[in-house]
Amino acid sequence: MTEIIIGAGVVLLIIITLVKTAQVVPQRKAYVVERLGKYSRTLEAGFHILLPFLDKIAYRHSLKEIAVDVPSQMCITQDNIAIEIDGVLYLQVLDAKKASYGIEDYLYASTQLAQTTLRSEIGKLELDRTFEERDTINANIILALDKASEPWGLKITRYEIANIAPPQSVRDALEKQMRAERERRAVIAESEGEREAKINVAEGEKQEVIKQSEAIRDKQVNEAEGKAREIELLATATAQGIRQIADAIESPGGSQAVNLRIAEQYVDQFGNLAKTNNTLIIPNNLADVGGMVAGLAKVLDETNNPSPSTPPIPKR
Repeated sequence: MTEIIIGAGVVLLIIITLVKTAQVVPQRKAYVVERLGKYSRTLEAGFHILLPFLDKIAYRHSLKEIAVDVPSQMCITQDNIAIEIDGVLYLQVLDAKKASYGIEDYLYASTQLAQTTLRSEIGKLELDRTFEERDTINANIILALDKASEPWGLKITRYEIANIAPPQSVRDALEKQMRAERERRAVIAESEGEREAKINVAEGEKQEVIKQSEAIRDKQVNEAEGKAREIELLATATAQGIRQIADAIESPGGSQAVNLRIAEQYVDQFGNLAKTNNTLIIPNNLADVGGMVAGLAKVLDETNNPSPSTPPIPKR
């Protein structure tokens, strides 16, 4: 019986020794080993053997990037407005030894440093600029935290402001300001639309006037060209008629026909003259009709047979 108890104790001792000596470190983990209370080494991912009862794992760290919620806090802006801001901090352990011995609790220290830095940055800005300068605030906080956390074996990768909550009175004022700004933009857009419409109407009227003036000009040009053509044709026809009359006069019997025609026209015109006047006109000597016709005939003879001293009339 005693031997069985001793054997069971030996087996139990062997199991405890194996548990204490054999360690498997998961991926993206780091274990800090202390020997007799002093830092010995850092175990990375894989299988490791420890000295039983001498070595122990004092700290276990994750090497993954960690998201830490930064609690909301009240910050005072440069224009003395209290606003409530919270954020999210992203960090990563690069050196497990420094993270174990450089600071007691690096997560708590990081969040506290982020809050104090945020209050300092908000105090440099007015309320209106806090909404516009988010990227600048985030960059300044990352720069300050990364420099301060270097002895802790940490790397601050990002910081993002989650919410900015001003007081209710400030929110009401901002809402009124935004409403006024939207109304102003609406009025400007409407006025610009009316201006564009008036410009388009004026441009259309201008083009209409130009087209009408061009149409009038083209009409006048066409009428002038038509009249010029009409005058040209009339002159050509008149000249042609005169040539034909001259040819007819030179032909045999032409002079007698002309004399007869002149006499007829004289009588007709004299009769018309008597019709259009209240006074009856009677020539002193009715024989003057024959004398007048004879005189016109003589003129025609001289025209057809010019004397040597009289230059002939050129024919066209």
